[in-house]
Amino acid sequence: MKKLFMVLAATVICGACLFTSCKKDKVNTDLNLKENIIGKWMPADIDGQPVLTDKKSVYTFVSSTKAYMSVSTNPQQGEGTVWNDQKELDVAISGNTMTLTNHSDEHTTMVEEFTVTAINGSEFTANHKLTVKVDGSVVLSNEGVIRFVKTSADYSAAILGTWECLEITGGETNNDDNARLEFLSDGTYNFYRLNDTGQWEVVTNREFQNYFVDGTLLATRWKNAGEDELREWWEVASLANGQMQWTALRQNPDGTTFQQGVKWVKVN
Repeated sequence: MKKLFMVLAATVICGACLFTSCKKDKVNTDLNLKENIIGKWMPADIDGQPVLTDKKSVYTFVSSTKAYMSVSTNPQQGEGTVWNDQKELDVAISGNTMTLTNHSDEHTTMVEEFTVTAINGSEFTANHKLTVKVDGSVVLSNEGVIRFVKTSADYSAAILGTWECLEITGGETNNDDNARLEFLSDGTYNFYRLNDTGQWEVVTNREFQNYFVDGTLLATRWKNAGEDELREWWEVASLANGQMQWTALRQNPDGTTFQQGVKWVKVN
């Protein structure tokens, strides 16, 4: 069991820890961090390199002592299966240093330390240190620099209802233009296909299908009977007047990146 916990700890609630490197920025002082950190933040880049959509997380600071974090890891790439929809974190701020503690289970504790070097109303940059302990022993530790951007958008209510796909650009996804998605308020959704008679019918062979929207990040997961679980990640670029657009930064096997997009229209 100890080995299992160590494997999980390497990927648990990965958020910013997936993106760290060894570079550090010079620390500024007097940033009024306790007030300026309040709000919803998403990682944007690491050392100037943009964060892939499937590596993004959302940190929501409601006070100087409490925050929530949403993240879905990628089991298709061998990562631990973490699905956190606004997981509560303990926050401690001293000067320009912010420590986030997450007790992910009875064995595993993750501590993220952000030494903020710059912050304003739209972004902040920090030297980041991650420590993961299992049963009190350190199993993972690394450091790096990360830049976050702030968002005031939250589409968790606006996305409710049924949406029909109009267009997909930028390559294949698990969605296609013969699809409707019905997002329900309990964190589940229904998937519809257009049948040969021109009628929309719900796909019934799924063991589960869940989603969460936090800020602009949309995460989905589903499992067809007898198959492996699948997940997908998008950012809601816009949602207004019955129109919705998703975007995502993906990575090719050779390391190059490309942009995907999906347009939807609301039908119910």
